[in-house]
Amino acid sequence: MDRFYGFDLGDAESAVSRLARRDQSQPEVLPIADARSFITAYAQLETGEVLIGEEACYSTQAVYRSLRFKSRFLSDQQSEKDLRRFAAGVLNELLREGHLMQNEDCCFYIGCPAGWTKADRERYRRIFEDAGYPPARVISESRAALVSACQSRHFQVGYDIVEHPVLVVDVGSSTTDFAYILGGKEVELQTAGEVFFGGGRMDELLLEESLKRAPNGRQIRDALDKNPLWKSYCEFTARRVKEKYFSDQEYWQANDLSKTVRLMNDPKLRLSIAMDGDIADAIVERPSPILAGKSFHQTFIESLRAARSHIRDHMPELVFLTGGVSKMPAVRDWCQEVFPEAVVITGAEPEFSVSRGLAYCGRIDEELRAFRREVQDLIDTNVIDRIVERRIDDLYSRLVDTLVHPMMTDVVMPVFDRWRSAEIRALSDIDKVLAGELDAWLHSDKAQALLVKPITDWLKPVAYEIEDQTMPICVRHNVPYKALSLSSYLTLGDLDIRIDARDMFAVEGITWLINAIISILVGLLCGGSGIALLSSGVGGVVAGAIGTLLVLFLGKDKMQELVMNMDVPRHLRRLIPRAHFENRLGRIEEDVRAGLHRSLEDDKNTEITERLTREISDQIEECLNKMAEIVEIPL
Repeated sequence: MDRFYGFDLGDAESAVSRLARRDQSQPEVLPIADARSFITAYAQLETGEVLIGEEACYSTQAVYRSLRFKSRFLSDQQSEKDLRRFAAGVLNELLREGHLMQNEDCCFYIGCPAGWTKADRERYRRIFEDAGYPPARVISESRAALVSACQSRHFQVGYDIVEHPVLVVDVGSSTTDFAYILGGKEVELQTAGEVFFGGGRMDELLLEESLKRAPNGRQIRDALDKNPLWKSYCEFTARRVKEKYFSDQEYWQANDLSKTVRLMNDPKLRLSIAMDGDIADAIVERPSPILAGKSFHQTFIESLRAARSHIRDHMPELVFLTGGVSKMPAVRDWCQEVFPEAVVITGAEPEFSVSRGLAYCGRIDEELRAFRREVQDLIDTNVIDRIVERRIDDLYSRLVDTLVHPMMTDVVMPVFDRWRSAEIRALSDIDKVLAGELDAWLHSDKAQALLVKPITDWLKPVAYEIEDQTMPICVRHNVPYKALSLSSYLTLGDLDIRIDARDMFAVEGITWLINAIISILVGLLCGGSGIALLSSGVGGVVAGAIGTLLVLFLGKDKMQELVMNMDVPRHLRRLIPRAHFENRLGRIEEDVRAGLHRSLEDDKNTEITERLTREISDQIEECLNKMAEIVEIPL
């Protein structure tokens, strides 16, 4: 993809931004119908021509006109037709002005409320597909707004925001959209993320206040009731006045701010829409039938408290406000009141933050697709197999050094006790008994817990070598290198802390990787050649030691071979003191350790080495793949 377009189609106003894949630091907001932020309206003329934006609201030649259709998308089938026609009109404007070229390699990212389901989003995406758009993807407007803020760096948050809980409050015209982001991922709120209450209510309240103050207010009200489209246009005018007032509230409290609308080209029907301190207080604090007898302030506070009540564990550390109403100082104060533990931040140019964020998301997603392809290419080269194979002898050494001593105390001594008490018939049976006992012991929690540290220590240099390969991939695609960093999570102290928290995939992935390697080792050691290697090595040495002691106590004229196979009477077995055998465990341990080192390293058991290398490599590759898959938009 060469260019990425972000289309913020709002219920009241819309904006389109464009971002090139290379050589462009931030998205450009494109003028549509001579406005960077244009009214979401379209009109069809008698000639078949389609107008969009402000001109569509008051054209006298229109045979069909529609506004505020996005808010009806989930409940009114007609809105799909309106959305398709409006989207087609925007596409034609982009092509006509040269902002978009026919057949260019690009894609569109379209915004939607966070509460929309996957099915809603897919149905919405198909509208743009049917309208003739290039490939399109639908994502949350709230997330796009936060991405825009972080990418533009107009506030000092940085990439580490993905490790903190964030609540995005997008105050739109018809809805207030809540998106809760934890660990860089959007978490669905049980409120569905969307409240059908937005800044448009203030526009209605301001229009109502203006009608009350107008000398011919009743006549104008009757005219607007007969023509809902002109009423919508008056609400848009009220919106402009409201936004201008709250963009510099201190100034406009002391200066006149008004705009006059001439209705239906009738010079007698003129409505002055004004804002001052008294009017602002009235539309914010006065209860209104429009809001079921509540004030705007009360209704907004209730929506914030409802959102808070559905956040289960981690309260947001950052509340990020976007949407035109977010410019109101009072809105920031209300958010701080409901979320006192959070920092409350308002986006710069909130009317463009979503469209810019959508364009950013397009470029980032393209980078991530290329990033994942390179990770897969790395896996396919067998580089990881070679790294593991070079260090497999070190794993053998750590394995033997870790297991032999506890194996003596937990397995060998109990087997000796069983032979001494005549549970085991002959010394030659010890191999078979030890095989079963070793299998059970290696599968025990105690034995597997012993392997965590040596495997972690062994993985560190392996991880460093792998990162020599993965770090350049991360750098090329602007992905934080820790996204594929195994070594960052291989400090045992960190693991002890973070395993309990289970709040990041990377930590879970590393513990899962370690557990997987333990399972591989146990499986191999307890399988055919593995258990034979252990039991024959241990069994032979132990049986030989017992036999030697027995010959020593019975007399040298007895044949050791005979002793190994005979069913020695119990009273004779008791002649060998337990303490005497314990004293010889040190020598037995050294003999077993030397034998296992020789068998695993010098003799290089081919079956175990090949399987171990292959299966450990597979687990590391799967871990890298999962880590790559969960890398989402870096905020």
